[in-house]
Amino acid sequence: MLSSLISDIQSIANPEKAKHQQKFFKTDKGEYGEGDVFLGIPVPEQRKIAKKYSNLTLNQIQELLNSKIHEHRMTGLILLVNKYKKSKKDKLQKRQIYEFYLKNTSNINNWDLVDISCAHIIGDFTLKEGSDLLRDLSKSKNLWEKRIAMISTYSFIRQRKFGETLAIAEILLNDEHDLIHKAVGWMLREVGKRNKNILELFLSSRYKTIPRTMLRYTIEKFPKEERKMYLKGEI
Repeated sequence: MLSSLISDIQSIANPEKAKHQQKFFKTDKGEYGEGDVFLGIPVPEQRKIAKKYSNLTLNQIQELLNSKIHEHRMTGLILLVNKYKKSKKDKLQKRQIYEFYLKNTSNINNWDLVDISCAHIIGDFTLKEGSDLLRDLSKSKNLWEKRIAMISTYSFIRQRKFGETLAIAEILLNDEHDLIHKAVGWMLREVGKRNKNILELFLSSRYKTIPRTMLRYTIEKFPKEERKMYLKGEI
């Protein structure tokens, strides 16, 4: 079954699109996606394939996650998210998938892989079982574990529980990586869409010092004139 899935993926590879993705996802030497190999397959097509092979075991998914090919890992993560959602009230199976995910953070090594999966698994599990793990991940030396920590708080935001997002954002405010600036800004923006007052309070003592990209992402939905004032430091 696994070999059939891999054949299905290979059969719709698009070399021209793959060239664009290699550049877009920064795969050159020294870049964050160094060594990642793309086949040029859109995510919706990978979702269709994952649906077809929904009975793959965790061991088979592990083989996909170990692959150097980006779409193999992406399809593996889509399968994993689907398995987690189907677990519903089976806490034991949910924990198994949660722990499996954490053992594979070294394979979840590009921002789209993180963003498509972590809130559905790590976010959902920590929302119900305790969020200490997110604080630990946010202090990791691994770029992707820090992004997992931040994006996973989306599950909390959806439940209008903003404290965890603000706490993780505080830890990552001085991070140097652009992908963390964007992740923090994105999640803060989601908080603001639901409660602008809380976001403004958070920003009041921080907006002059946080990274510019992070601030731009955070205030993206604010009125134009208000955005200008924040960017000029005149609030």
